[in-house]
Amino acid sequence: MKSIFVTGGAGFIGSHTCLLLLEKGHIVFILDSFINSSEKSITQISIILKDKGIDTNGKIYLCKGDINNLEDIEKVFQMSIELNKEIESVIHFAGLKSVFESVINPLIYWDTNVGGTINLLKTMKKFKCRNIVFSSSATVYKSKLKSELNENDVCVPVNPYGDTKLTIEKFLKDTYKSSPNEWRIACLRYFNPVGAHESGLIGEDPLGRADNLYPRITKVASGKIDSIKIFGSDWPTKDGTCIRDYIHVMDVAEGHLYALNYLIKEKPQFLTLNLGTGKGTSVLELIRNFEKINNVRIPFIFDERRLGDNAYVVADNSYAKSILNWIPQRTLNDICRDGWNWQLKNPNGFSV
Repeated sequence: MKSIFVTGGAGFIGSHTCLLLLEKGHIVFILDSFINSSEKSITQISIILKDKGIDTNGKIYLCKGDINNLEDIEKVFQMSIELNKEIESVIHFAGLKSVFESVINPLIYWDTNVGGTINLLKTMKKFKCRNIVFSSSATVYKSKLKSELNENDVCVPVNPYGDTKLTIEKFLKDTYKSSPNEWRIACLRYFNPVGAHESGLIGEDPLGRADNLYPRITKVASGKIDSIKIFGSDWPTKDGTCIRDYIHVMDVAEGHLYALNYLIKEKPQFLTLNLGTGKGTSVLELIRNFEKINNVRIPFIFDERRLGDNAYVVADNSYAKSILNWIPQRTLNDICRDGWNWQLKNPNGFSV
């Protein structure tokens, strides 16, 4: 049984990862500002696990705080020591994640994503905790038309959000190089995490502007918005719409556990790994599949291409599969079914 510190653990991917950590018997310390998440997600995790006969008492410690505040991070580490449950590893999700917002307000993205991570690394070093899995993004890559992206491909982000992710990766690598016999670091580059836990009790609930396609699909299906905008109908793809690698959030969560277990078992090292399915799905294919699986209609309209979009962004996931023995288990049908189940059970998200 290990104590894991999860920053942003009440968020979309964070909450699903915390669920798996607890299911495996770990103790979880969570720091979250609740700017774009809800404390209720953690309550729901306990309900899911109780139904499986797992008691979470004394295993979840939820702290409200911000990675921009060094003291908030230190308090969590200090708490773990006082409870005799000293934190061994960190999974770092906390940060801002809207591409659109990052273009409008880059300062807050650099301040929170980069500055907050520096605070976290300072605190980890102070408390002699040197194992970390970082939530990165495929936005760091320069796109390649009709060719899967691998970890050695050129990284040229086209927006401030991607810039912050790549910058964090760079100084994590510098941190590793400073003490290569001590640090165990993995940067996981997500492609398009979507869906929800099969119970329908936790899922994606963006509190601000919902930029991503999938939550907008569920909102259209439930009648909250009238239609979806598809940005561009003339991309060089089979149906003229962008192709993306949609991966179930539970497969992404499992990727974190596999990465963490690998880091702890193996010698100190720095890893960069793609988390994707390796399969491309166009925007129109996703919409049509969602309609078919859930027997709903998703009206859409075509709009101009968005600045910074790319035609084809799909993972080469062979490296993660080979060293972690991690293989995505869930299909596009599972994604569509589970995401809609979450929306039906929680029409207002985590809000009452």
